Amino acid sequence: MFISPAYAQAASDGPSTFLSLLPLVLMFVVLYFVMIRPQMKRQKEHRAMVEALAKGDEIVTAGGLLGKVTKVGDTYIDVELASGVEVQMQRTAVVQLLPKGTVQ
Repeated sequence: MFISPAYAQAASDGPSTFLSLLPLVLMFVVLYFVMIRPQMKRQKEHRAMVEALAKGDEIVTAGGLLGKVTKVGDTYIDVELASGVEVQMQRTAVVQLLPKGTVQ
């Protein structure tokens, strides 16, 4: 009556709704493999590195400071930045583990 049959048929078209959602699903799949999965891998590697810290390791902190680990606790570590200068910081602030002999 108020809606012509042609409009009613176009509104109930089934396969086009699936095809319109397909690009959205494909974008999410690509986003997962390009961004989310590599980030989760980096987080896992960082967690393993932080858990494996030991006394004598040479590290780089998130602030860019180089130092040698002198004491290891559950949450905090003590880092010697220079002779006689020690700071206490969170283990998660360690960004990189350096090869032995890097810090003098």
